[in-house]
Amino acid sequence: MKSDRLLSILLLLQTRGRVPAHELATRLEVSVRTIYRDVEALSASGVPVYAERGRHGGIELLAGFRTDVTGLTADESRALFILAAQGAHAALGLDAALGSALRKVMAALPAPHRPAAEATSRRVLVDSTRWKGGPQRAADLDVLQDAVFADRRLRLRYRHSGAAAPSTYTVDPYGLVCKAGVWYLVADRSGTPRLFRADRVRSATPLADPVRRRPGVELADAWEVLRRQVEDRPGGIEVTVRVRRDFLDMFTRLTASALTALPEDDGEGEWVTARLEYGAVPHARSLLVFADRIEVVTPPEVREELAGAAASVTELYQSDGRAGA
Repeated sequence: MKSDRLLSILLLLQTRGRVPAHELATRLEVSVRTIYRDVEALSASGVPVYAERGRHGGIELLAGFRTDVTGLTADESRALFILAAQGAHAALGLDAALGSALRKVMAALPAPHRPAAEATSRRVLVDSTRWKGGPQRAADLDVLQDAVFADRRLRLRYRHSGAAAPSTYTVDPYGLVCKAGVWYLVADRSGTPRLFRADRVRSATPLADPVRRRPGVELADAWEVLRRQVEDRPGGIEVTVRVRRDFLDMFTRLTASALTALPEDDGEGEWVTARLEYGAVPHARSLLVFADRIEVVTPPEVREELAGAAASVTELYQSDGRAGA
């Protein structure tokens, strides 16, 4: 709608100052000609806005002009209060600040939208942590956050999974990402994007040197590359299993990260077939936790791996005496 677009232009100009017409057109997905017509409409309605043409020109509000209109719709109001439930701000030390900001937004909301916004904060809860994720080392985000916002390079002492000792790297941070309750530092190392789990950072030292990011690359761009590298990583070994029907729901929840497709339940018989993927044969040992509720059908090497592990456990518990006795 034109009214929404005019308000968007007004708020962008208040936030950004002078903005080129082509940038406004790109952000609002209209033509430059439409932007100039909208500027004329704003001016006619009493908003002190003007345009300067030329290489360094743009559209700008008269210095000192502000408006306190929020222009929030009912859905936009709900979205803000769902944001308050996500919890990531608490890890960044912004819990109190967000609460204060939302109270100010609530005061500025049109009266008809306030009940819906208040109800959202009571009726929608977003918990980003995994079920039974186990204890995790607390991530110290203070130094990482300071370096990200100060645009400084970082020297990290970082312990990789399974490594005996930390390694030292000099990196150029783009920002922090919270993925399923786990914080990551997205940074370039020697010009190549890298992902560092914040809870594996043993120490982080900001350097005097300014950050050296690749031109035109933003946090979202670097994260997309890294996310695809993880998700598109070549698969390992495919495992076909039979699952007892009465255990299917629990099995699906507990193996969600390894399932290659949801099991097709035709509602008949005692067993349902499912397929999973593991990085290597030994990784499939995690299936032993399901005991006789599942059976590996293929491949043979996984059946042998599980049979050998089960035999070792049986021998351990059938042996006379206790270990160390």
